[in-house]
Amino acid sequence: METNKKEKQFDAVKMMREIRSQISAETQNMTFDELKAYIKKKLSENKTKLVGQ
Repeated sequence: METNKKEKQFDAVKMMREIRSQISAETQNMTFDELKAYIKKKLSENKTKLVGQ
């Protein structure tokens, strides 16, 4: 059986890994309170709601 390989226009796994690496680098030495403030700031910038709100 032959498989067809197509070049992807968008690689979601690659993008997620890049984003995760960037966030990890930005937050690696933060305290818990600094991390909470970072998350709150990022959510307000994107106007994203937390789950259940």
